[in-house]
This record gives sequence, structure tokens and C-alpha cells, in this order.
Amino acid sequence: MTRLLALILAYFFLALAIVGVFLPGLPTVPFLLLTAWFAARGSDRLHGWLYAHPHLGKLLIDWEQQGAVSRTSKVIAVLMLIISWAVMLNRLDNIWLLTAIAILFITIAMYLISRPEPHKAG
Repeated sequence: MTRLLALILAYFFLALAIVGVFLPGLPTVPFLLLTAWFAARGSDRLHGWLYAHPHLGKLLIDWEQQGAVSRTSKVIAVLMLIISWAVMLNRLDNIWLLTAIAILFITIAMYLISRPEPHKAG
């Protein structure tokens, strides 16, 4: 993979992660993890910035070192999944699509909940 393509994809996924912070239904953490992965291959500066960021850096470091997700992140993610599904319930008429999305969201929530919480340094 070329550095330029990796850099472009890193910024693309960073934009999606930022939009995901504000838009229910669009995940933030998976896009942030993709951003870090592509930044490591395309831009030392962007990669360093992500890991030094006061909020994003902790999420990335906890995931990379421990495969861990904080309780706060879990609660926010599960609440956003519930809110997103409730909005779709009121907007979509296709029961099969709603069922498929519910199964997907439940699977995501179960995976998140199953992740350990970060160990405290010290």
C-alpha cells in the first residue's frame, strides 16, 4: 500500500469517526481504529497526534495494549445503538430490515460489553 493511499484513507476514516461522534448510528471507535491503522502506514505525524490526543489517545492505547473499552464508552455506545434503532423503528416500514439491524446492533452491543475494562496504571 502506498503512503499516499494510506494517508487518504486515514483522513477519510478520521472524518467518519468525527461525524460518528455527533450522528447516532454511525460508529466512532471502529473508524478511529481504522484511522490509527492507516495513519501508522501513511503519516507518522497524524499517528502521533492521534495517540497524544487527550481523549482519542486513551481509547486507542487501551484497545491496543489490553483490548479494553472503558465503561463510559460502552454505555455511550449501547445507548447510541438503542437510540439509533428506535429512530429507525419510527422511520422504516420494512420489518425484515428492522430485524436485521436489531440483530446487528445486539451483536455489536454484546461484543462491546464482553470487552474488559482498562486496568488502571499504577
